[in-house]
Amino acid sequence: MFILRRQDVEISSIQHPRKDQKIPILNYQSMTFRLLSVFQAHQEEDARSLWRDLTDNQGKACVLLEEPDRYSVWGKIRLDQLNSDIPPSGMPVQDGVSALLIQASLLMLQTTYLDIEDLMGAKQGNAFQRDIAGVFQKGKFQGALTPDEVQQVLTADPLNSLQPPPWREAQVISLLQELHRLGRAYFGNTGFVRNALDALQDLSSTERAAFLDWLSRSPVSNVWK
Repeated sequence: MFILRRQDVEISSIQHPRKDQKIPILNYQSMTFRLLSVFQAHQEEDARSLWRDLTDNQGKACVLLEEPDRYSVWGKIRLDQLNSDIPPSGMPVQDGVSALLIQASLLMLQTTYLDIEDLMGAKQGNAFQRDIAGVFQKGKFQGALTPDEVQQVLTADPLNSLQPPPWREAQVISLLQELHRLGRAYFGNTGFVRNALDALQDLSSTERAAFLDWLSRSPVSNVWK
């Protein structure tokens, strides 16, 4: 929709309606946009690809903000609808799966991906991205089937996204199982598990407890502990 620079817009923040955190808000010509994803300066093509996919393929009204040290993608939203666009804990997304399960799983996935990239370099990070893309393709994960969608899943803040992917519980379980398998393959041990679970600190204490309770009763409880 728009490619803008920092001087073209006003950026502020509002209080999340149910969490102790702020939500970044971009204002442009009386329109309001919410932060979807942030890219580093060298990831210009990734940022443009995501922006084009959201606008051209998914028909969403989005802003690509160009700054000297980063690029960011923002999705249009009405502030009076903000509450309804942030699913509360336990709200069904699809087939009885709560947004919380999907968001928490994405936090674990993103932390593992970033640890691989930080510790092993971009080459291994790209290899992991290809491997997880294969998992998504095999499991037919809606919203994670194209390269741009996979990039968004790995980088967009799942707690600030307009809507979590509509995955089924069986898919969430499969993702966590495959994530553990890939993590062991890349790190050579299970040391990554602790960091992945520590990422859940971004959730509220109530949400974290609810997810860990679900995880302890899931088929993958024996590997994520």
